[in-house]
Amino acid sequence: MQIPAGSVPIERPCLYLVATPIGQLADISLRALAVLDACDLVLAEDTRMTRRLLDHYVIANTLNAVHDHNERDVAARLVTRIARDSLAVALVSDAGTPLVSDPGYPLVRAAIAAGLTVRAVPGACAALAALCVAGLPSNRFAFEGFLPHKDAAARSALAAVADEARTLILYESPRRVRRTLQLIAEIVEASREICVARELTKLHETHYRGTASEVLAMLEADPFGATGEFVIVIAPATPHEAEDGQVESWLRALAPHLPRSRAVEVISSVLARPRNDVYRLALGIDDFAR
Repeated sequence: MQIPAGSVPIERPCLYLVATPIGQLADISLRALAVLDACDLVLAEDTRMTRRLLDHYVIANTLNAVHDHNERDVAARLVTRIARDSLAVALVSDAGTPLVSDPGYPLVRAAIAAGLTVRAVPGACAALAALCVAGLPSNRFAFEGFLPHKDAAARSALAAVADEARTLILYESPRRVRRTLQLIAEIVEASREICVARELTKLHETHYRGTASEVLAMLEADPFGATGEFVIVIAPATPHEAEDGQVESWLRALAPHLPRSRAVEVISSVLARPRNDVYRLALGIDDFAR
């Protein structure tokens, strides 16, 4: 597909953050193609993968590698070159939107610190695609990216967000998706609904919905369940029950005015706490009205 020359204005000097397809090559914008074609240099996480994309759209441009292992070392040098030579440079990741669990943050920070213009060329993002198809609340969400590789660290990271009141989005690799689902089943509420999206936009795109235990069983029964890229979407936590300290504050406030049993009934109703829990806390307070 030919993009008319000059149809998209190109700024110089400028760092463009260009989203690329996560599966279907057609999922790229006309503006993204124009920028990739007209810019002076393309910075790619994996130049081989990006070359396939450029070749598909008959774009001949220079590629340099910027990835997790070299981005901190090359960021300052690249920014100096962009500013000195007044270049338009595009940054892409292997798939999706740069910086979203992908390289680019040090380069963007350095570009901003140097006073360079940074522009986003929006497009595909696996996290948002999975959120849209999950069938879970999408008005508020928290993106956590990949959990740590080591089990203990992953357990701690998941426990820290288990009570999140927003929908959670995680990325996971085929090697660790089963482990992560087991951790979700163990640490998060057993009845919490989740959706696992596999191979988004690709031929074998699949959505598994249910509790973590149910989804784990679905993956294990699926002959393709150990392949591809995974996005895990977790429903928000149910509203927190009142903390014990809040219950105790209410008990002490009502103690001079109500008998213990009546105070327990009132607080249990108002704070939606089980009566037995409130009564247990009330036993530690002695000055209830008679």
